[in-house]
Amino acid sequence: MTSGPASPPADTRPAEPAALKPAALTEPAAPAPAEPARQGDLSDHERHIAPHVMVYLFAFVPFVALIAAVPLAWGWGLTWLDVGLTAGFYVLTMLGVTVGFHRYFTHGAFRAARGLRIALGVAGSMAVQGPIRHWVADHRRHHAFADKEGDPHSPWAFGTSPAALVRGFWHAHMGWIFDRSLTNQKRFTPDLIEDPDMRAVHRWFTPLTVISLGAPPLIGGLVTWSWWGALTAFFWASLVRVGLSHHVAWSTNSICHLVGERPWGSRDRSTNVWLLAIPSMGESWHNLHHADPTSARHGVGRGQIDISARTIWLFEKLGWATNVKWPTARRLDRLAARAAA
Repeated sequence: MTSGPASPPADTRPAEPAALKPAALTEPAAPAPAEPARQGDLSDHERHIAPHVMVYLFAFVPFVALIAAVPLAWGWGLTWLDVGLTAGFYVLTMLGVTVGFHRYFTHGAFRAARGLRIALGVAGSMAVQGPIRHWVADHRRHHAFADKEGDPHSPWAFGTSPAALVRGFWHAHMGWIFDRSLTNQKRFTPDLIEDPDMRAVHRWFTPLTVISLGAPPLIGGLVTWSWWGALTAFFWASLVRVGLSHHVAWSTNSICHLVGERPWGSRDRSTNVWLLAIPSMGESWHNLHHADPTSARHGVGRGQIDISARTIWLFEKLGWATNVKWPTARRLDRLAARAAA
């Protein structure tokens, strides 16, 4: 859902030792502060060849299915069951990324009960955007060096000429994921490395990917009691769903740093793009997110739909989430004044 330097998070306290935390509630550590980019610090190892091949496979096969879906939707293999499975798995896994990987694990926008934390980690992993520590490390690094040297996916990395921006768009949208150099997890995700639950979620990324791709055809086959029902469910609710969620998430890195409105004062080129608000679950209100990274709500204006924020609000009402960092009028006034200056 993978997102000048953004303002540092409002709460940059070091993580408490696990023994001092309440048994049912934990909070991810704040992102590492920005420092001059040193490649040896930003990346500490390379992806092995087998998982690197899988990156290409999972980047392009769902993309081909997404393209094929346009003509195939008319007159071939699309049932209401396929629509329901696709929508259900899309919402579940996208919220796993936006609420879980992003607002909770990366930025600590709220505290979560242990069961919710594990559920968010599992749901985010099923979006097939990479293991949790890889995802969070990349995004914390992005905020530490947003649109500057060291940012793993800035569309401004190659300059401002038309040719440079075309190259930058490709790089920010999906080109950067083909770099075998992996972000230094010891620097950017020490809290997740020390967390036994998240170590397990990280380790189980491959089985969770299999479940994410295999559950829709299993359900489709059982409901219709046919191999054809399994096949169409796999095409729509596995391949097309993953392809769509990938490109919606990647659009936040590319489109939402190139075009759109900038009503809030951030020290980078992040923007708001209303067209992506619903499919991105509110992530495309990206300018406020970079202006106030730990805020649990990104869309604060009239009509700015933020499904992720509403989901966090529901978790709060149920008692599963506490210490939610909702934006305040005073804070928003300061950010608006900074943008106008």
